Amino acid sequence: MLQGFRAASESWLGKIVITVVFGLLIAGLAIFGIGDIFRGGGTAAVATVGSTKISAEAVRSAYQNQIQRLARQARRPITPDQARALGLDREVLSALVTEATLDQKTRELGLRVGDDAVIRLIKEEPAFKGANGAFDIGVFNDTLRQAGLSEAAFVQEQRAVAARLQLAESLTADLTVPLAVRDAIHRYTTERRSAAFILLPESAAGEIPAPTEEEARTYYEEHKGGFRAPEIRGVTILVLDPTTLAKPDAVTAEEARARYDADRGRYGTPEKRTIQQIVFPNEADAAAALKRIRDGEAPFESIAGERGLDPKSLDLGTFTRAELFDPAVADAAFALPQGTVSEPVKGRFGTVLLRVTAIEPGSIKPFEEVADQIRTEIARERARDGLEKVHDAIEDQRAGAKPLTEIARERDLPLVTVPATDAQGRDPKGQPVEGLPDKDAVLPAIFRSEMGADSEALRTRAGGYLWYDVTRIDPAHDRPLDEVRDQVAAQWKADEVEKRLAAKAREAAEWLDKGETIEAVAAAYGVEARHASDLARGRAKDGLTPESVGRIFATAVGKTGSASAGDKVRAAFKVTSATVPPLPSGPQGSVEQQYRQALADDVLAEYIADAQRQAGVSVNEAAFRRAIGGEY
Repeated sequence: MLQGFRAASESWLGKIVITVVFGLLIAGLAIFGIGDIFRGGGTAAVATVGSTKISAEAVRSAYQNQIQRLARQARRPITPDQARALGLDREVLSALVTEATLDQKTRELGLRVGDDAVIRLIKEEPAFKGANGAFDIGVFNDTLRQAGLSEAAFVQEQRAVAARLQLAESLTADLTVPLAVRDAIHRYTTERRSAAFILLPESAAGEIPAPTEEEARTYYEEHKGGFRAPEIRGVTILVLDPTTLAKPDAVTAEEARARYDADRGRYGTPEKRTIQQIVFPNEADAAAALKRIRDGEAPFESIAGERGLDPKSLDLGTFTRAELFDPAVADAAFALPQGTVSEPVKGRFGTVLLRVTAIEPGSIKPFEEVADQIRTEIARERARDGLEKVHDAIEDQRAGAKPLTEIARERDLPLVTVPATDAQGRDPKGQPVEGLPDKDAVLPAIFRSEMGADSEALRTRAGGYLWYDVTRIDPAHDRPLDEVRDQVAAQWKADEVEKRLAAKAREAAEWLDKGETIEAVAAAYGVEARHASDLARGRAKDGLTPESVGRIFATAVGKTGSASAGDKVRAAFKVTSATVPPLPSGPQGSVEQQYRQALADDVLAEYIADAQRQAGVSVNEAAFRRAIGGEY
């Protein structure tokens, strides 16, 4: 069952069927917040699947955990607006509805996984094994504690996961991929084509004069929406973060020196050591092995071999002291002379013998060189400690209708004044607006707000806050022709080039269709005759873009066509051959598995969709919006 559990988690649908994947939980990245979801929570139902309700707390927890997971992947904060723009809210709701559907089905069918099977699954999970390779209750409890889970809640969820997996396996076990499907996929992925072609560049369109007044006006009227002036807004922004609050000059030399002396390793390159270790079940065995090494009976590598370790896998790696997870191992390793074996060390995962095989000395910068850096660090730490108090004080002032300009002046905080910006952060001339803080978060907020509105503070990437007041709103409007005449003329000319190139490419294709050689057609247009072979779907080659290659595959052998081949380039071509290798008669290994997995996903998707139709799914949109953090 565990093997099936892991295999199922590889497909997109399997990731929904199996909500809690052990590896994600261990890393602290559980997609769905089971620590909160399965402890109950709010009673308001965001969605209902048959008789199964999905609470607001379940949605909120899952949504926040998914945002945090995405932020860790992106290595930057993800704002709620960005999360919604990515469709994260609907993705989480869809996954929870799917999960509830499967849980309801397992209950209806009477599927239940016994205690013995659940315990076996947990004990066989490598993430819960200790240094001796066996299940370690201490590792298990530590992991659950870090995830905020009780043992009962975790076991309950694993029981549900296993039941979902049983249901999924009953539907998809021993699926065979029909020969017709295999053949169609094989042809699509392995077919290769050859073509003779020419590429017509922009110059082939000839000289194009400026548009007449009538042509310009007609084009403007037909494409007026493309020349509209966007909505423009003015805004003042008050920024509060540790950097703006920090006062490095207030940090004394003594305070900076104390910080330096306490952690000199930070101010330079720390010493690194390459460490080897052998793990023993107890201290007695480790001591006996050490005696044999020191008496010359067996070298370190031989002891490792007796323990079933490959000598090549002895190396833990090269680390600084701070990079070693186990403090006892770190202390012992960094006290050892190079080449010597340590006394038995009682580490977190067992008793070990250590050997240092290489030492890279560290270097420390003098205090005078890093004094300013240390003062800034201390000042920012102090600012972070007082940040929330300043935030609350500013909120009180905002509640009293005090303007941002006065607040900034009183508190000596920076005030950013943006006279005009559109929703993309450009000024009326189309140039980027400089100095706009956290624009990915602040711009959507500015354009949702109104003049005079008491807008809530936004969190910044630096961990601070910003407040904003909209000071100007110029609605979007049509620009008169005289104002955009140059843009109209340029766009008209670009479209005219495309039209002429398309017409010439069609004309060239017609000549090829009538029997003209590619060389003759190329000479008529003053371009190079080209030949491409081994063309594959979706891949650019020999000057042909994926789009033009796609047109070649959509054209019968011996026939001609034309297609775009890039910006202001058109291709005229004749398909000269198409080849497909024979379909293998035996098993196709990973390819066959991919077909089977895709078919299994389709079967499960259809089953879930039908189960939802039968059970009935309802979503309380207002409760959903509240659960993920407000109306939008």
